[in-house]
Amino acid sequence: MSDETPRVEMETDIVCVGFGPAAGGFLTTLTRGLMNEDGTPVAESKAMPGMPPQVICYERADDIGFGVSGVVTKGRAIKATFPDLDLSQIPMACDVREEKVLFLKDPVGASRRPGLFKVADKVLGGFMKDDAYELPFIPKFLEKHPGMLFSIGQLNQWVGANLMGTGMAQIWPSSPVAEPLMEGTAVKGVRMADQGVDKDGTPNAGYMPGMDMKAALTVVADGPVGPVGQKLNRKLGMPEGNHQREWAVGMKCVVDLPEDCPWEPGTVLHTIGYPEPEIFGFLYVYPGNVASLGIFVPSWFDNPVRTAYRYMQHWMLHPYLWKGLKGGTLRSWGAKSLNESGKAGEPILCGDGFARIGEGSGSTNILTGSGVDEAWATGVQLGEAVLELLRSGREFTKENLENTYVSRRRASWVEQEAEVAKKSRDGFTKSVISGFLGMGLTGLTNGLLNMPGKAFKPQDRIPSVEDYYRDVIPAGEIAAIRAECAKKGASLHDALMDRAGWPEIPLDGQLLVSHQDALLMGGKVQANPGYGDHVRFADTALCAGCREQVCIEACSGQAIYTNPDGGVPLFDREKCVHCGACMWNCSKSNPEDPERTNVKFMAGSGGLHSVEN
Repeated sequence: MSDETPRVEMETDIVCVGFGPAAGGFLTTLTRGLMNEDGTPVAESKAMPGMPPQVICYERADDIGFGVSGVVTKGRAIKATFPDLDLSQIPMACDVREEKVLFLKDPVGASRRPGLFKVADKVLGGFMKDDAYELPFIPKFLEKHPGMLFSIGQLNQWVGANLMGTGMAQIWPSSPVAEPLMEGTAVKGVRMADQGVDKDGTPNAGYMPGMDMKAALTVVADGPVGPVGQKLNRKLGMPEGNHQREWAVGMKCVVDLPEDCPWEPGTVLHTIGYPEPEIFGFLYVYPGNVASLGIFVPSWFDNPVRTAYRYMQHWMLHPYLWKGLKGGTLRSWGAKSLNESGKAGEPILCGDGFARIGEGSGSTNILTGSGVDEAWATGVQLGEAVLELLRSGREFTKENLENTYVSRRRASWVEQEAEVAKKSRDGFTKSVISGFLGMGLTGLTNGLLNMPGKAFKPQDRIPSVEDYYRDVIPAGEIAAIRAECAKKGASLHDALMDRAGWPEIPLDGQLLVSHQDALLMGGKVQANPGYGDHVRFADTALCAGCREQVCIEACSGQAIYTNPDGGVPLFDREKCVHCGACMWNCSKSNPEDPERTNVKFMAGSGGLHSVEN
């Protein structure tokens, strides 16, 4: 849209983009300190003189708890914020009581196991039960006990209700933010997404340009794929040597367990080895015979047809897991992209008028596989810094935010542990074996030793279908499968997995359901009308000539799908769960920015409608 389009302008003091654990920590800390004990504000609002500072948080999803995930965490920062926390007051939350790490053998013989995994299968075979070996101990860097289990959706609902009850902050769901308002390198607020537009963003009869919300401080907590964080990265660049090249998609669901399930509330299972060596699995049991479970598919899994949904179903059918899941019922399903670069993916944390917190700020610990509590901690640190600046009457300049927020972060356990973990996954850039060895080296030496490796852009790692299946499916047969799928307007992954020896999923209509049925019964996906498509392609000519079209194969909700006429893939936002996997599951670079892929993930409305997952 033209910059000359008239827009409504409003002012507030602090605007926050995205409501998740980081924003929860920030707003909880901030609102507790905005009033003095005598009932006077610590500072006067510049937007509304005579009032305390005005604080607004915008969230893209239609509810503050939609489209997130189950979590296991030590919860150090969360417990510090709520020292008297009673987890029984939060649905789907409890203490960790039992934790296991499982090495899963391949029960069907279709996975691409390296030699060392095959040796482990034989050596550990005699000690396995139901094709799984329970590690006799959990490395300290992976252990979450004592800790807590919860659904982020339910936690967000609980935190949000407490915040709104204070009257000191407003949280507005269903309010997608399009971009930051910038003057040079300074941020002056945010611009909301336009409404009343066609799919390509062209105004129609009901056009309403997005409002400009001016603010003295913009808090960027919009996660790894948020448009505000993306725009800042492009505008300001990354600190020297840093990158955001490591990603994963978390494919997960919430299940009503069968009545005879042996798993007790507080049980935590971590799995490695199956359905492919690169794929990690998790299962957390809540009170009420309910569990969150799923898999993480990382960017170093070099499969151009990496369908996370079907891999999750094969994982669920593993004998060790299926004995507890058989007879269960799917009640919610979803997916989320994860920035797996950790400390190496830390962007510029603050500048004049803005500060970044949470996962998009590089806070995730990639060694311990922990990010929620770290995100909360960065929010608390910024909340304390903002209160310090308000009390002293100082402006939200880059220098002041560095001296208050960034200094707190650098002195915290989040920073210290992130430094230890920084190179822990470098080995995965070479192979899965060197990756696991590297994590072990880092964890056992507290970061002194690491397996070296160079991070590649995801689009530079993805091989052709023919190269990936070279030793499994002849190129001529792949060509025939490709032609047949194109004729049907279907993606390749199911056909290729069938041909590679993966058994058909025995759909039962209850727990094992088709991907489409998961969207209907477990995902509850909706998209509000009047917004432009948030997934677009930078250069459609590249898409038209692309043979891999990984965006189709990896789409968590089948929202990007094959064009039966060939060429550019099609997009249906009524199926999009806003996981953002398409943004890094692309084999082509953006012609204007080689660091990014050809898929543009922008501001948009809708997504999952579930506070469980």
